[in-house]
Amino acid sequence: MTLEEKLSFVHWSYHTSDESAKVYLPGVPRLGIPEMRATDGPAGITIHRPSLALPAPVALASTFDDGLARSYGAVMGREGRAFGQDVVFAPMVNSIRVPYAGRNFETFSEDPLVTSRMAAAEIKGIQSQGLIAATKHYAANNQEKNRFSVNVNVDEQTLRERELPGFESAVAAGTGSMMCAYNKVNGQPACGSDELLNKVLKEQWKFRGWVTSDWLATQSTDALTKGLDQELGIELDHEPAPGEPIPGGKFFGDALKAAIRAGQIPESALDEAVTRIVSQMARFRLLDEDPPARPARDLAGGLKVARQVAEDGAVLLRNEGAALPLTTETAADIAVIGPTAKVPKVTGLGSSYIVPDAASAPLDTIRERAGAGSTVRYSTGEETVGVPVPQSALSAPRPSGEVFPAGEGGVLYDGTITVPATGNYRIAARAQGGNAYVELDGQEPFGAGLVYGDVSSRPMRLTAGTHKLRITGAALAKSPMTFELTWVTPQAAQEAIDRAVSIARTARTAVVFAYDDGSEDGDRTSLSLPGRQDDLISAVAAVNPRTVVVLNTGSSLTMPWLRKTAAVLTMWYPGQAGAEATTALLFGDADPGGRLTQTFPADERQTPFAGNPRRYPGVDDQLDYSEGIYSGYRWYEQQGAQPLFSFGYGLSYTSFDYRDLKVTAAADGGLDVSFTLRNTGTRTGKEVPQVYVGPSPHVRVAQAKRALAAYGKVELRPGESRRLALRVERRALQNWDSGAHAWVTGPGRQVMVGPSLGRLPLRATAP
Repeated sequence: MTLEEKLSFVHWSYHTSDESAKVYLPGVPRLGIPEMRATDGPAGITIHRPSLALPAPVALASTFDDGLARSYGAVMGREGRAFGQDVVFAPMVNSIRVPYAGRNFETFSEDPLVTSRMAAAEIKGIQSQGLIAATKHYAANNQEKNRFSVNVNVDEQTLRERELPGFESAVAAGTGSMMCAYNKVNGQPACGSDELLNKVLKEQWKFRGWVTSDWLATQSTDALTKGLDQELGIELDHEPAPGEPIPGGKFFGDALKAAIRAGQIPESALDEAVTRIVSQMARFRLLDEDPPARPARDLAGGLKVARQVAEDGAVLLRNEGAALPLTTETAADIAVIGPTAKVPKVTGLGSSYIVPDAASAPLDTIRERAGAGSTVRYSTGEETVGVPVPQSALSAPRPSGEVFPAGEGGVLYDGTITVPATGNYRIAARAQGGNAYVELDGQEPFGAGLVYGDVSSRPMRLTAGTHKLRITGAALAKSPMTFELTWVTPQAAQEAIDRAVSIARTARTAVVFAYDDGSEDGDRTSLSLPGRQDDLISAVAAVNPRTVVVLNTGSSLTMPWLRKTAAVLTMWYPGQAGAEATTALLFGDADPGGRLTQTFPADERQTPFAGNPRRYPGVDDQLDYSEGIYSGYRWYEQQGAQPLFSFGYGLSYTSFDYRDLKVTAAADGGLDVSFTLRNTGTRTGKEVPQVYVGPSPHVRVAQAKRALAAYGKVELRPGESRRLALRVERRALQNWDSGAHAWVTGPGRQVMVGPSLGRLPLRATAP
């Protein structure tokens, strides 16, 4: 290749005329190397609209089912190939460290074993279809707040035990690419860290794929010598028109060419990067004279997997008096409440946002399942859009209708908004044909438009009087942008609650759908449900003791209303088959098969980050992982703090009994753990038996009181017993010794088995 040809591989380009190839490499036609295209994930293929919306990855992880994870990946792989893509930026395997983190729904777990197994299985599924998986975001990218600039200070043991296992597992599973993160790690850019990229990833783990940066995460030209192979992202000040020339990479374009010609960067570093990329193209047969034909979409097959994941990943958190499943009697008169009952919450927001082929409303599927003899009434309960902000409340003309012609952008509004009374408001925005950003009183703006759903709204408490309001935006190159600004006043919000309470009071059962909006670009500011939803649930439960709450949420949350309700079912963001899955679970046509992969705190004051801004969100762009290895459930165990729901928790519509534990040493240094599991209930149900190990008395580094070491998934008929065998791998019996820079094995650990961290009836000491 010529120097110019080699450079064309190390920075992604950007199509303006082909929507299916927004991000691509041009290839080298004279050498028979074709164009290569990439798309975002990780809950479906985002480049094509519409496409199949799979349940959020956190729902997939909650299934604790490696086989289902592989099927999930295969669906995404086939979709990507069918839509003309060659690479998908997925899966995301960063640890759930911060409960507020906006992208927790895009990843798997606070536990490294769950993350590792899910990542490996999904990658194998994606790549079985010929689509290259680009695992992200390497490493320590655990929050959205200040993600572009924050430096993560983390000790070696914590990094190795908590954050890196998912990435190491991805390498072992054969991921073709790795995406590095925006943040710095111990003072070095993650996309320019010789320690992380060269020494750990490429030398120690023997990674043979290529490393690409997150969008505009490349920090320097010499990052090429520090392990970064490819730059993603082009600095643009506007949406380019079709055919408009696109600049090359900021650091790996002309700047890299000049550095190589000046002898500042060895051309051999470029050769290695290009070799890594082209080798993966060859591995996936993209260079074949007769490359594999692209498959047709299999929407029916994909929907089947999507529904199974939604059902098996749903977590039943509460079920007092067997409120669920609904019976003929309790379903005879149902009050369905909540905006996501009528407009389904399918997916999270940001780069992973999917426009589904179709998605039924839970209200409709509940009505159909309840049958003609039942009464099903609906009330929104929580207004999310409201009415146009009156011009009298604004200091400048309200932006409305077409605000920008195609390809243009700027400031939509820069003035004030005056509220008549102190209270909880919702400011809502609808942007079509572009993106808009709404900023109030200098707070972090919220987005509206392409990747933020039909309408975006942010609840906020405003004092009576005048507030600074600024709105900016930009239209797409091919279409003008329209915009509407609305609000929900405290009075309107209370009226919506009152209407919902009115229908709930006389209903036999009230089903309240609650939601949040997990999103890239922003963390949650509270673990409460947004808006007035906590008030809504409390008010409904006060008049109807058979109140069932269905959560369309992306991460843990507090529940001040929990003990007032009869049942709580977490569906996460359930994908486009979510309504059917939810209804099947409510009526008992399926058993809730999910278990929590993250701890739900009892109170916001009871988390590792309460009162410690150095841990989150950081101070002066310095973030300390000072909790060390004690993140997630390990912190609660160390502190003796009682969470609202423990890691691994989840109820079934049946019951199970654990008996006769036996632990023996395996030849490879692991453990073989066997026990008898019996379904003691009257229904067929699914259980997730979990094996935990305690600290070794022979290891002199920090150790968790209990750590997940193995798990399985089993379905049993009423009265059925089965002898189960689970393998604890050697790595689960090891800890990282930072002084020795190596894993050390500790014998003599206690082994505990049960349905969750909070209930472990079987115990033995490992040999």
